Amino acid sequence: MQVGLVGLGTMGLNMAQNLLDKDHEVLGYDVSSEVRINAQEKNIEVYDSQEKLVEALGENKIILLSTPAGKITDMVIEELSELMNSDDILIDTGNSYYKDSIKNYEKLKKQSIHFLDCGTSGGMEGSRYGACLMVGGEEKIFKKVEGIFRNIATENGYLYTGEPGSGHYVKMVHNGIEYGMMQAIGEGFEILNASDYDLDAEKVADVWSHGSVIRSWLMELTRDLFAEDANLEEIKGVIGSSGTGKWTLEEALDLKVPTPVISASVNVRYQSEIADSYSARVVAGLRHGFGGHAVVEK
Repeated sequence: MQVGLVGLGTMGLNMAQNLLDKDHEVLGYDVSSEVRINAQEKNIEVYDSQEKLVEALGENKIILLSTPAGKITDMVIEELSELMNSDDILIDTGNSYYKDSIKNYEKLKKQSIHFLDCGTSGGMEGSRYGACLMVGGEEKIFKKVEGIFRNIATENGYLYTGEPGSGHYVKMVHNGIEYGMMQAIGEGFEILNASDYDLDAEKVADVWSHGSVIRSWLMELTRDLFAEDANLEEIKGVIGSSGTGKWTLEEALDLKVPTPVISASVNVRYQSEIADSYSARVVAGLRHGFGGHAVVEK
């Protein structure tokens, strides 16, 4: 199946290579010439404008977006809507706010362009070798392109979540949970670091990755983090935020659902911009480990 992909940064390029591995024909575009060159070196057929990409895709176009959530994604959707035809399909695989996705669905529907919102989890590795996908939109459109989701997902790793916006809604809550889990790991290792025992954090994380109740990919990433920087001396404890945790917290407040753990983890991220802490360094390092998010080096 022929697929267009707009946004060839780390996640988008990995997804493009994943699609190529599954025998899809991938045509790509990115605003950055440097990124386009990098994608070409990975055997992606690249165009230097969205107009040329859309023209090359021909009839019955399927375009995936892997662009930063918010104004950039909305702008790209606006531009593509002027180039696409009725019955073409546009899929947003980024971390867009679910209410924005509903608006984009409704806007494109007026032009008879189909829109699916796809929450994508699994970080860089998942995008390349098998992601976890949560897809919202009209079910008949999902069925048309289900093969794409099946191909780029890990085994049993994709779900049709229902009406428009639901895919990004489920991913938003997923990220809120992720905030809380990482914060607990960071705080736990800060306790170990402050104790009187001479503990090897890498070895602790490693043994917890084998059979313990808290074993997880995050714990494996924690082990890898300490293997590279045993005392976390190379980074500052400034934790970035894409906004998904804040959205989850706002939704919880609207629904009157108590979320003390997620609330605290969101607050810690903002606090980390003011005061450096050991636990914040752990969480910042974990975000870099799974998603390639930038860290602030000392």
